Amino acid sequence: MADNLSPVPPESTAPASAEPPIITEEKRSAQLRQVLGMKDATAGGSSIWKIRLQLMKPITWIPLIWGVVCGAASSGNYTWSLENVLIAAACMLMAGPLLTGYTQTVNELYDREIDAINEPYRPIPSGAISLPQVVTQIFVLLGAGVVVAYLLDRWAEHAFPTLTALTLGGCFLAYIYSAPPLKLKQNGWLGNYALGASYIALPWWAGHALFGDLTWQIVVLTLFYSLAGLGIAIVNDFKSVEGDRQFGLKSFPVMFGITAAAWLCVLMIDVFQIGVAGYLMGIRQNLYAAILLLLVIPQITFQDMYFLRDPLKNDVKYQASAQPFLVLGMLVTALALGHAGG
Repeated sequence: MADNLSPVPPESTAPASAEPPIITEEKRSAQLRQVLGMKDATAGGSSIWKIRLQLMKPITWIPLIWGVVCGAASSGNYTWSLENVLIAAACMLMAGPLLTGYTQTVNELYDREIDAINEPYRPIPSGAISLPQVVTQIFVLLGAGVVVAYLLDRWAEHAFPTLTALTLGGCFLAYIYSAPPLKLKQNGWLGNYALGASYIALPWWAGHALFGDLTWQIVVLTLFYSLAGLGIAIVNDFKSVEGDRQFGLKSFPVMFGITAAAWLCVLMIDVFQIGVAGYLMGIRQNLYAAILLLLVIPQITFQDMYFLRDPLKNDVKYQASAQPFLVLGMLVTALALGHAGG
């Protein structure tokens, strides 16, 4: 009996806090969303570089990088040489991490009060980074983007510094999108179109100008295509309805209500892609036009399955499901333009 009542050996009495913390799959997923700059992330972080990355929202770089690919394809002059691959990669670096990172950091700075309501885990409202550090990051990214654009102009031997001009114009647009007194995002139409053009037209122009001559036809068509991008931009408004309403921002859900805004969103996305397909038929690129129309069908399917039924709950699920078909359609269009001679 005495043996049964003997004290537990000291090594087994270590406090529970000494054991390594258990990281659940849910927490790991939230940490990943934090670094990528996605919705429903965790707050704070121990590494200043992870926090800086979170400010730059890496998840938003992908459309800009893809836009450069589309521009290179539409030029009709891209060839698979090591030099061209490296030059294209430099243009993607400029459009994605540097200039989109600049844009997102500026937006974080001027949206900090709204984020305190909608997304309090973001770096600035959570107190993970100071405002002077944010401002420094903005100027570093801006300066690096302009330098890369200038070097690309030199490589392409542009008589007019097209890429540098596009960079400066895009950065100015990004600033007035977020910053007062203009703050384009206060108006759903202006703000979302500026966002759509920044994600489709601007990187497309950069990629096209890098390997070919940027024509007015390409400019007009990609600005038309950007109206579909306006619809994509509306999807992002559904995550911040409450904060937008409190701060007087005229986003589509605030102006028209949830249901009407959702329908406007999907109509913009579908109608203008179909319009681009019509243009491709007009320049005798019928096969590419048919493929583009086929890629619209699954988008309509996911709109019905997810987005129109509950845009507040299913916005992220809809984007993940439908947007791959939209960006594939952009590449199909670019290949058609390249095949037609730009």
